[in-house]
Amino acid sequence: MEIKIRPYQLEDANAILEIINYNILNSTALYDYQPRSLETQISIFQDKLAKGFPIIVAIENDIVVGFGYYSEFRFREAYKFTVEHSVYSRPNHIGKGIGKQILESLIDLAKAQKLHTMIGVIDSENKNSIAFHEKFGFKTVGIIKESGYKFDRWLDSVFMQKML
Repeated sequence: MEIKIRPYQLEDANAILEIINYNILNSTALYDYQPRSLETQISIFQDKLAKGFPIIVAIENDIVVGFGYYSEFRFREAYKFTVEHSVYSRPNHIGKGIGKQILESLIDLAKAQKLHTMIGVIDSENKNSIAFHEKFGFKTVGIIKESGYKFDRWLDSVFMQKML
């Protein structure tokens, strides 16, 4: 399995939307309730790109098998050196090292942009994602109890941070 990481292109949007909507409907990785439309997803990514933030995809045999990006953590000017990231893989590709390649690339891109710190906000039930981030040096810096409500239950958000 050879995975290539490259910048997002508009033609990747449908494949990314499949991954996003799978996670919306089947997990607490995203706190959205309703699947996104293609137009909404494209608009979200256009906004990130217009602000100078990267979106990258993992490709295997010309198929998008994962993607990642980072963007502003908060909107106040003093937060401009802090970003929040997201990494997703197709469900049948989890555990194959794709997320590792994506996160390594995002960290490298953030360092090249002279950013100072990267934040991950992870549902507390997602122990695999928490352990994954710890392998990259992310530390848990806070837990916001019952900050989300999905699938008829309250969810806690774990804030993890890596100094770049």
